[in-house]
Amino acid sequence: MKLFFGIENLAQIRSLDVKIVRGEEMADLPIIKNAWMATKDGLMEAFGGMDEFDELRFSDYERIDCKGCSILPTWVDSHTHLVFADWRADEFEYRIKGLSYEEIANRGGGILNSAIKLQNADEQELYKSASARLKQLIAMGTGAIEIKSGYGLTLDSELKMLRVIKRLKAEFPIPIKATFLGAHAVPITYNGDTDKYVSHIINEMIPAVASENLADYIDVFCEKGYFTVNQTVKVMEAGVKHGLKSKIHVNQFNAIGGIKACVDHNAISIDHLEVMNSEDFDALENSDTIPVALPSCSFFLGIPYTPAREIISRGLPLCLATDFNPGSAPSGSMNFVVSLACIKMNMTPSEAINAATINGAAALEISSEIGSITVGKRANFIITKEIKHLAEIPYHFGAPLIQDVYIDGEKFKA
Repeated sequence: MKLFFGIENLAQIRSLDVKIVRGEEMADLPIIKNAWMATKDGLMEAFGGMDEFDELRFSDYERIDCKGCSILPTWVDSHTHLVFADWRADEFEYRIKGLSYEEIANRGGGILNSAIKLQNADEQELYKSASARLKQLIAMGTGAIEIKSGYGLTLDSELKMLRVIKRLKAEFPIPIKATFLGAHAVPITYNGDTDKYVSHIINEMIPAVASENLADYIDVFCEKGYFTVNQTVKVMEAGVKHGLKSKIHVNQFNAIGGIKACVDHNAISIDHLEVMNSEDFDALENSDTIPVALPSCSFFLGIPYTPAREIISRGLPLCLATDFNPGSAPSGSMNFVVSLACIKMNMTPSEAINAATINGAAALEISSEIGSITVGKRANFIITKEIKHLAEIPYHFGAPLIQDVYIDGEKFKA
């Protein structure tokens, strides 16, 4: 049992019935100034202003002085590729010399490069490297995460990745969701026959993944040169038959009608959205599909940023995630993502924090347990260093403003 007192700003105060915020609601970040918060049995027990604090009620609690510090819920990173065999720093140099993402892929780089390395990787070594990365991310404030497969591209290697994720789920204290992304690229062995590979995904890979209960979601890279809208629909439909809801890569480089197809098939989220047209916005209106922006990818590749202002002005929700991967977003820092959202996407700090906490929880369907400061939710939260205003988090981009991270009410030690 712990009591945190003298908190400068206790942020993201919500009732349990608030699952997601949309449109103009995203500008509102409920805060208690000069606050206290109590945790018990790994949950948030109570909170309020210091002017209404009952000293006797918490006389036997461990006391933590938070004078000058702010508390907010941990970040929720709803889109990552955390499990991979090796980095791709050599491709970084190619990009500096002017090659595009597509050109590097056409030279044998990109996803296929990662696939070759992963196919040859030992499962235990994959777990060790992924575990080390995850510890770093939690220490930077991430308290829930989604992790995709997709660098295997063979049945055995995809299962290997998903088994690593399953082990991370079992051994780490934060909520982790697993996504099967067999449709990430077409393996070289298929000689460009995408339809044949999609049939393999549907008839062999998905049933095998489902039989071992290795995934919560299914994903497809719906994009020119990768998988068409019709192929994406086939994979989504096959996933539903095996209890796998959809979270789809779409509109990263081109708008090809994937968003409407995802909405029509009740996808939980659509991720990337760097290129959108009016039909895409229309399709999202009055839907429950959550738009997810990945600004680190835009920053690293030099491509457009998700049009956040248009999304919000349409009354839609928006979520922020890192896209952490070795090729196009080699950083898992949600702090940097929040800064980019403000600096490059013209989101206010309140909008960005909402997108990275409560809306991220909605994109992983865990709003009932995480994403806000709410009595009864898991005590996963960040204590900042001394700051006057939460806007300092994105304002001081790259600065280490996190003092401590608590998971289930206990200070996390990497």
